[in-house]
Amino acid sequence: MSDTPKVVTGGCLCGGVRWRVSGELRGVINCFCGQCRKTSGHHVAATRAALADFHLDSDGTLAWYHSSARARRGFCRQCGGNLFWQNADLATISIMAGSIDDPTGLETIDNIYVEDASDYQIIPVLK
Repeated sequence: MSDTPKVVTGGCLCGGVRWRVSGELRGVINCFCGQCRKTSGHHVAATRAALADFHLDSDGTLAWYHSSARARRGFCRQCGGNLFWQNADLATISIMAGSIDDPTGLETIDNIYVEDASDYQIIPVLK
């Protein structure tokens, strides 16, 4: 058995932003809040990593939008890929699960802000 952590990689559609995580990822949480719906066009499915384990390999097209006093959202300004959510008070970064290179090895563990879901949305049933 190796002591080397599994490296997970990902990026945006055009490849302008590439990242890697060399530590543990939390299970995926689906967020139905209004901000997530507006930035993604649907609900957001995100995992989370410690900032110490997160590294940007290429960020030439990465832009940040401060969506509230405490949080910012990272996206690709070339292809529009919704990539990150970061709370200024935490030493973590949320990573959009769809930006992870397959296989992810992750499972969905929760749905949050379901009361904000749009009338067309169906809340996924969890295992």
